[in-house]
Amino acid sequence: MSRVLRDARTVFVRESLPGWREPWGHAFGMVQPLVFLGLFGPLLEGVPGMAGAMPDGAADAHWQWFVPAILVMLSLFGTAGTGYTVLTEIQTGAHERMLVTPMSRHAMLVGRTLKDVQELLAQAVLIVVVMLPFGFTLHPAGALLGLAMLAVLGVSMGSLSHALAIACRKQQEMFYLVQTSLLFPLVFLSGMMLPLEMGPGWMRTAGDLNPLTYIVEALRALFAGRIAEAVVLQGWLVAAALAVVGVALGTRAMSRSHT
Repeated sequence: MSRVLRDARTVFVRESLPGWREPWGHAFGMVQPLVFLGLFGPLLEGVPGMAGAMPDGAADAHWQWFVPAILVMLSLFGTAGTGYTVLTEIQTGAHERMLVTPMSRHAMLVGRTLKDVQELLAQAVLIVVVMLPFGFTLHPAGALLGLAMLAVLGVSMGSLSHALAIACRKQQEMFYLVQTSLLFPLVFLSGMMLPLEMGPGWMRTAGDLNPLTYIVEALRALFAGRIAEAVVLQGWLVAAALAVVGVALGTRAMSRSHT
């Protein structure tokens, strides 16, 4: 095993141990998506623009349309907020002690991000299982590919979150300000909550420029069992590009975090 993989495994285990010892703590991370599913989801039934989410136009198409969007939201508000752990470690001095070790900076980022992705996938699977009795139709092959795309998105969001946290280490309130200022526009301009076709022209144009739009649409296609569609390829390309940018920025920030 190479040094980077060994170091990444060490960081992964170190970061994951608290969650493994108290797994029910992860349930709190599911409160927000479950609230949206329970209180907002039923309002979407019959809304134009969702009938095409399922090949057979089933009556519960709104769940097929909304559940994948909620999974993307889970990734955004879950992994994108994990940078706070870095801020906490910077405050306590734990981060400085990690930096004086010969551990690879790249491995430090990878181990932390894998822990975030692990939690994201566990919560996503639970949400899918919870929604099955309510009419959400599961297409196993598409669902597996959808979870894989969600993991790639989690890598990018987690890495960017760590990079942002390190960039804001001297003014930590900026981390939450920047994160909130970016996430909510990205959510509403990606068509997660309502079809962008219902909005004005400027909103549809902004949606076309929003990378999350392509991932949301790709996940909807995959969870509906429509694997061989161009929108899925577009989603993969966008998710991969975000992951490359996120890991590059995260590694660079981790390497310079001692300055």
